[in-house]
Amino acid sequence: MPMKPLRTIIVDDEEKARINLKSLLEEYCPAVQVVATEERILEAIRVIEANEIDLVFLDIEMQGESGFDLLERINDFDFDVIFVTAHDEYAIKAFKFSAIDYILKPINIDELIESVEKARNKKEHLLDKERYDMMIDNLKNRKGFEKIALPTMDGLLFVDIKDIIRCESDDNYTNFFLTTGKHIMVSKTIKHFEDILTDHNFFRIHRSHIVNLNHIKKYIKGEGGYVIMSDETSVLVSRRKKEMFLRLLNPNL
Repeated sequence: MPMKPLRTIIVDDEEKARINLKSLLEEYCPAVQVVATEERILEAIRVIEANEIDLVFLDIEMQGESGFDLLERINDFDFDVIFVTAHDEYAIKAFKFSAIDYILKPINIDELIESVEKARNKKEHLLDKERYDMMIDNLKNRKGFEKIALPTMDGLLFVDIKDIIRCESDDNYTNFFLTTGKHIMVSKTIKHFEDILTDHNFFRIHRSHIVNLNHIKKYIKGEGGYVIMSDETSVLVSRRKKEMFLRLLNPNL
């Protein structure tokens, strides 16, 4: 039995952007049914409340408004959201930390198709409030993010970044080891987390390992050497990462 189409609304204050995205969805994403395109937040809310909407493409920066204003005015999220944004490195990191999907302008067709497929395959088309609140907190806290959403087989786990001791690669998965002694398997590659954790005092010391520099107890010399972490585990340092790693530990070297 074929899946029902994703009933979708596009919210963007630029007419050309709305027309372009609608055209791309009609041509490349047959699983999507565009119910409406709106340029104002108030009209978009009316459409959402009057229809069973599964998916919202939501521009962030609009004239005098923000895409976040729409979400602030809706009490129950019974739809999924794909944010549409110009390149804003900080906002993108906030989305990644919160496991919230986004696409960049100008829109890449492959990225659009991938985002729609992810939305279509979710068990529930839902932007839950906890994830949204975490994203807003991360966006407001320009000193650095405090939490990260980890996608597991059972759903999302929200973890304090400071509690992550190390990450270990397992093919297309990443194992997280926490100060609580808990071990979490996450359905993302270690490269994904290297990109977003590096600015939070993490370093990839080996192709299979990222460590929290705050949790290193001791470095043992050797060809590459190895570190002893706060949970007493030993992690090898690759030869090619050794020099950069030691400079991070001691900038005066």
